[in-house]
Amino acid sequence: MPSLFQFLKENLKSIFLAALCGFVMSYFIWRGCCSSIFQLFWIGCFTALMWVALWLGNAYVSCVLDYYFPWEKQTVTRLIAGLIGMVVYTLGVVYGLIFLFGTVFGFYLGDGIEETYYTTIVITLIITLFMTGRMFFANWRQVAIDAERHKKESMEAQYNNLKNQVNPHFLFNSLNALTNLVYQDQDKAVKFIKQLSEVYRYVLASRDKELVQLEEEIHFLDSYIFLQQIRFGDKLKISIELSDVKSMVAPMALQMLVENAIKHNEISEDHPLTIRVYNRDKKIIIKNSLRRKPVLAEDSQGLGLENIKKRYEFLTEHKVEVSEVEEKFVVVIPMIEVV
Repeated sequence: MPSLFQFLKENLKSIFLAALCGFVMSYFIWRGCCSSIFQLFWIGCFTALMWVALWLGNAYVSCVLDYYFPWEKQTVTRLIAGLIGMVVYTLGVVYGLIFLFGTVFGFYLGDGIEETYYTTIVITLIITLFMTGRMFFANWRQVAIDAERHKKESMEAQYNNLKNQVNPHFLFNSLNALTNLVYQDQDKAVKFIKQLSEVYRYVLASRDKELVQLEEEIHFLDSYIFLQQIRFGDKLKISIELSDVKSMVAPMALQMLVENAIKHNEISEDHPLTIRVYNRDKKIIIKNSLRRKPVLAEDSQGLGLENIKKRYEFLTEHKVEVSEVEEKFVVVIPMIEVV
């Protein structure tokens, strides 16, 4: 939201034009009602100030209300606040100017001119109500469009997540690891099958949800990590430091970020992949060591990360942050209040 000084600075041309138009119009409208040039001058000043205060002032009031009551999140509240705020502001400005000119400058409007100003107030209020109503319907329509877009993106995300989990590479790697386990450690093989079923169960259970409890997401992530550590062993080191953290997250967001780190980085004895997931300043941070490996073009489009960004744009005003710091790839996602 721009400060009042910044708003005035950005609209200097509009302020000058409004004042000039108001002053000139007073000459043509009330010239016959004035007994002297002195009186006409004061009427011109009054009109110029009223034009500036009403048109630019109402515009700034609208900006302030948009900041505190966003149309896309509090549509009805914004409509009511807009109507009340602009009516109160318009009446307050007009009566404030009448009082100011009468008390400070000793200039009082005549009965005919005062009646004309009341007409101006009514016209201004009608225009204000019309513009507010127009903004309401325009933003209401945009909210409906955004909701439909988010629904489509959410469905695409669910499909992509499910598709990625059952693609031949994932199944081949999981079944290959399971085959080895059956001969080496039957107890661990049983646990592997259980964790694999937990992964699929969570994918299916969360497909219709926009948000899930962080605790549920971590439980799912633990199952996914178990499968990957069976495959990579000590070459994959993952630390989850989110105990006692209360938050909501987009389903499978953390898993997708861990999966991206595994997919795009070298994992070897000489260069193990380390991933740390922790919280700080009401944000969840996913940081991994960065040693990129060559990947196929279809695997390097960044669709997973882009999808997470879009989903969080809909869920919260805080953006997902992505950066590379000292050979570390860092993704920061905002915490969302538990509902």
